[in-house]
Amino acid sequence: MVDGALIDKLKRAASRRSVLTAGLAGAAALTGLAGASRPARADTLAEVKKRGELVCATEMEFAPFDFLVNKVYTGVDRDLIDEVGKDLGVKVSYLDLPWTSVLPGLEARKFDFVIAPVTITAERLKRYSFTVPIAEATVALMKRKNDSSITKPEDIAGKTVGAQKGTAQLAQLQEFAKTLPKPVNVKEYVDNNQAYADLAAGRTDAAVGSYPNLAYAAAQRADAFAMVMPPFGKPTYFSWVGRLGDEDRSLTDAISASLVKMQDDGRMAAIQKKWFGAASPLPKTVPAPQV
Repeated sequence: MVDGALIDKLKRAASRRSVLTAGLAGAAALTGLAGASRPARADTLAEVKKRGELVCATEMEFAPFDFLVNKVYTGVDRDLIDEVGKDLGVKVSYLDLPWTSVLPGLEARKFDFVIAPVTITAERLKRYSFTVPIAEATVALMKRKNDSSITKPEDIAGKTVGAQKGTAQLAQLQEFAKTLPKPVNVKEYVDNNQAYADLAAGRTDAAVGSYPNLAYAAAQRADAFAMVMPPFGKPTYFSWVGRLGDEDRSLTDAISASLVKMQDDGRMAAIQKKWFGAASPLPKTVPAPQV
């Protein structure tokens, strides 16, 4: 990670176009030199293999994909990326960051790759290289179990709904709300756990998120929560992302190849059954975005 002292040091060294190599190859971008001339970077996959380590970032507040159990990182993404590491022959290291810092950190070259589930959208495809999907991401709603006033998605008209900041699910909720007869009061949260806590406490009427995340949360707290069916969003998928430059795409392509291999040899299905209760096929190429 980059602290204030290190950023100051980089600023003082900017005239020399210095570039750190321990996860900060893009330090120039942090000091306002993104457009300055600099030597071509080495192939990222080759660098990772030479280093023997793949440094990944996520937010560990997104069960069942990324969360902590007794301070140990666990979840769908952990299981999948550990298998990828085996295929690539490298150790995998994990950084726990707030969601709003994950994609900016990738662009600033603070780490190699993002394994937080990222919804494939048309705008994001312009900025990042996506792997093949790792899971479905269709947006849905969760309510308190005893709330009989919400039986379908349209019933959130005039109500308060919680959503995580900076997510595609939040954007889809805002678009869906425009079609309803009464405005929806959208309350934004740093992470989903805060949204779930406010829902349980009655401070909101529903929470929005991807179907697999909400279904997992509802199953874990069946006494408190229930899903609002059907999901209201367009069919979408979660993927992992890397940087868009040619030197970085090799890493994204290698990770995609590993994920496809895992679909073919049964490892993907085993992980899906472990966390979702059932296996389902996923596209083996990056699908055209629906949002």
